[in-house]
Amino acid sequence: MTSKLIPVDEFDYVVFGGTGDLARRKLIPSLFHRCVDGQILGNSRIVGVSRAAMSGEDFRQFASDALDRSIVGNNAKTSDQTSGADDEEYQSRKQEFLKRLHYIQVDVLSDAGWPQLAQLLGNEDRLRAYYLAVGPSLFGAIAERLHSNGLIREHSRLVIEKPIGHDLVSARELNQTVGRYFDENQIYRIDHYLGKETVQNLMALRFANALYEPLWNSAHIDHVQITVAESIGVEGRGGYYDKSGAIRDMVQNHLLQLLCLVAMEPPASNDADSVRDEKLKVLRSLEPITASNVEQLTVRGQYGSGAIHGQPVVGYLDEIEGGESSTESFVAIKAEIANWRWAGVPFYLRTGKRLAEQVSEISIQFKPAPHNIFPEGVAQLKANRLVIRLQPDEGVKQWIMIKDPGPGGMRLRHIALDMSFAEEFEARSIDAYERLLLDVIRGNATLFMRRDEVEAAWKWIDPIISGWEENNQKIHKYTAGTWGPTASIALIERNHRTWHEDVDN
Repeated sequence: MTSKLIPVDEFDYVVFGGTGDLARRKLIPSLFHRCVDGQILGNSRIVGVSRAAMSGEDFRQFASDALDRSIVGNNAKTSDQTSGADDEEYQSRKQEFLKRLHYIQVDVLSDAGWPQLAQLLGNEDRLRAYYLAVGPSLFGAIAERLHSNGLIREHSRLVIEKPIGHDLVSARELNQTVGRYFDENQIYRIDHYLGKETVQNLMALRFANALYEPLWNSAHIDHVQITVAESIGVEGRGGYYDKSGAIRDMVQNHLLQLLCLVAMEPPASNDADSVRDEKLKVLRSLEPITASNVEQLTVRGQYGSGAIHGQPVVGYLDEIEGGESSTESFVAIKAEIANWRWAGVPFYLRTGKRLAEQVSEISIQFKPAPHNIFPEGVAQLKANRLVIRLQPDEGVKQWIMIKDPGPGGMRLRHIALDMSFAEEFEARSIDAYERLLLDVIRGNATLFMRRDEVEAAWKWIDPIISGWEENNQKIHKYTAGTWGPTASIALIERNHRTWHEDVDN
């Protein structure tokens, strides 16, 4: 079974930071795959912009190398493209894609290069997206220069990456800065987690089926776990990461967005503002965590040396400059939502680096059957659980109790009804950026964060950080290759629950 791919209108994608890591790893390969699959047609152009002195041919070679690395590294494959970088069909399609690429050298803090960019883009009010793959300190300068050079039109859009601020005050300042030049409906705040296939399937599971939604409340759900675990360390991002930590880098955006999609009320429709209105209500309903309860409801951790899949790795302090830091690389939070649907249902959030596995999943733990009719010795009844796996191996598992086949009486087993996307669908599993980049062109903002969402998230996160500082809250050490500090186990087990680290039971 394959999905129908609908082409988009002709566009210009202008990527500031066009020679950077994000462009190399994600943006260029994603646009290439959309081109290969027939969604980018006509005279659509991709314009790389950066301070680097290079020609258009140099930029196309940069893009070619990025594609070769992506194709080989990911073994990407579609119905009309083989996986080898030396494949003749791939090379032909790559050359066609590279013809769409242009490059302009621009200093975003001066006038240098802006006239050349304006000349290339022309005066036509063409559908145009400006992707700011640069640090947030440059967002305002770029927006101002786009305005002063007459490059913002009715059909212009601005895409900005996290971090959107360092706290509520800075987030508001950043939003106000870009908001001087772009209307809110022109600004797309990207969170790539929302572009993942399984995240969107959460919406389909809840609102396209009559099975789950009647049970999606405190009467039937015991608790929810959201885990985003990384086996990698700071990977050369030590300077940025040590100023942010896990709570700013992951919880404020990725984990809270996932929580919102799990907990929100059914929207009136699937349009962008209806969905985002409901997510905003969840953020505003989160019970505050402050200095008075932060030590009971949160755990901070920092990894030491250890081993990942048998390979030795150094600790956090060995990966950052200076070798001293109280920044957390792990955080666990017990959150609660103060509304009728979720009263009394804890949401356990957990994220960290150098953990045992690279995995992101949402686990919905239902309450046990109210009465056991089976005699002792048949089996211990286990409650149903719905597991939504974002990465790796995207899919959905519904854990249920069944009779073990065979004669000899009643024996019960806990098994999973398993739907693996890779096995169920013929189509290549697309990267989240592929979907989000073209959603910008379509003008579909459903999977992007609105200004009030970002600020509401910071309003909940800021008191947690302040509480840590006020209480001088301990940062627990954990060995790389484990599931984090033992204090995070205590956080959940004091309520007679446990983290689901083995999805096979």
